[in-house]
Amino acid sequence: MANTLLFIVNPRAGRTRSTAPLFDAVAHFCASGYLVDLRLTQAREDATRLARELGGKFDAVVCCGGDGTLNETVTGLMDLPSPPPLGYIPAGSTNDFAASLHLPDQPLEAARVITASGGRPLDVGSFNGRPFIYVASFGAFTRASYSAPQNVKNDLGHLAYILEGVKDLSTLRPYRASVATEEECFDGEFLFGAVTNATSVGGLVKLKEDQVCLDDGLFELLLIPNPKSIADLQGLARSLLLQDFTGGGVIFRHVHTLTVQTPEDLPWALDGEFDPGGAQVEIHNLHRRLTFLI
Repeated sequence: MANTLLFIVNPRAGRTRSTAPLFDAVAHFCASGYLVDLRLTQAREDATRLARELGGKFDAVVCCGGDGTLNETVTGLMDLPSPPPLGYIPAGSTNDFAASLHLPDQPLEAARVITASGGRPLDVGSFNGRPFIYVASFGAFTRASYSAPQNVKNDLGHLAYILEGVKDLSTLRPYRASVATEEECFDGEFLFGAVTNATSVGGLVKLKEDQVCLDDGLFELLLIPNPKSIADLQGLARSLLLQDFTGGGVIFRHVHTLTVQTPEDLPWALDGEFDPGGAQVEIHNLHRRLTFLI
């Protein structure tokens, strides 16, 4: 009896409108012994609904789209008592998570990776109970990830995020926060904060591969304090320029859980999607919670 595969596709993601590569991917799945059920998303959270309502009936689920589509699909699968393994065909503008996994950006090649995979359990994040895959962030440039219009993302790709981020410079300000890990507490004013499980965040912040493990039960915490002096500013500039977060100017830690308290509601971005956050958020690493076909 053939295996079954639910294929969730966001037709609006990415810079290309050609459907031919997707037909190649579907043909490969069929040739590999899968009965494929193709579903197109039409609105926000469609991927979540499809994964939640249909995912449990299939041997595997594959989603095609950007980081937001992946986030929605994972959110739906996490509601299932026994979620099937998940494959990912990246088709967004930045594809940070795919970059961390070195997934090919061509649908046919990505499909071949999926069918050849035996499955690998990876960590998933929980942000006040809401799942995320690779990053929860606040502060500088965070808004750019969810406020850039979709048509601009499609036309300009990663450049859209940079242009949208430049708009934030005029309103750049520090946020007072208390950030508590299992062992430490950082209290102060921060320009940016991220809890990540990827080597690339927004295509702007890069972490070295030996600093990130996607299935070790730990996230990478990156905090950028508000510079208080010229020396602080120079240290921050050096860290960002060299992508070296082990020295001064930034706080870099490996953490399992995190509590962030702020005197005001602080907006966040989860995998590039807006979350209103709140005066207190709880972030947990769900160790090897979901199996990925990578």
